[in-house]
Amino acid sequence: MGEAGPPLAGRRVYLCTPDRPDLERFLAACVAGGVDMVQLRDKRLEARPLLTRAVLAARVCRDHGVPFVLNDRPDLALDAEADGVHVGQEDATPSLARRILGPDALVGLSTHAPAQLDASRDEVVDYVSAGPVVPTPTKPGRPGTGLDYVSYAAARAARPVFVTGGVTPETVVGLVRAGGRRFVVVRWLTDADDPRAHALALCVALDRALEAQGAA
Repeated sequence: MGEAGPPLAGRRVYLCTPDRPDLERFLAACVAGGVDMVQLRDKRLEARPLLTRAVLAARVCRDHGVPFVLNDRPDLALDAEADGVHVGQEDATPSLARRILGPDALVGLSTHAPAQLDASRDEVVDYVSAGPVVPTPTKPGRPGTGLDYVSYAAARAARPVFVTGGVTPETVVGLVRAGGRRFVVVRWLTDADDPRAHALALCVALDRALEAQGAA
């Protein structure tokens, strides 16, 4: 852990989605548009239905060659044959997730403040998320961190950083200027009538922003 080796090498657009009736078709469309990592995050489902949907998502992602992680539940991630798990500050600890899933699994950790980012340096994680940059319905009650936290995380993190919160083709320009290079996308894709086209538009905007910063 540390450097962004496989399977994180080159991963820049990370979809975080709740369950939905068209999950299989939706994931395939997003990946076709450029999404290269997927997390299933659904706080409403009980364990058994969540496992069923995670198995489906894991299969779709495996068929399309992108990593799949499940939110919160390392035990269900193991049963679903996911590539890993993403945990929050109040969820199962990264060390527990690592013991359950083993040394080769992906373990991600949410961070929302400099102290959490600094503490993540000692955790057995492969990547961290930083944000949300702006308030978002997916994190009710949590204030936005602002761009300063993106810059802090980009400069100080010991692991790859995925910036989260309000990522769109318009906002990604400022996020890249602040130091962001990898992004978690939620509503830009989950609310889209054409998720493939939305994913493509985001990837084009990201490529242009990175090129403008000399970071492509």
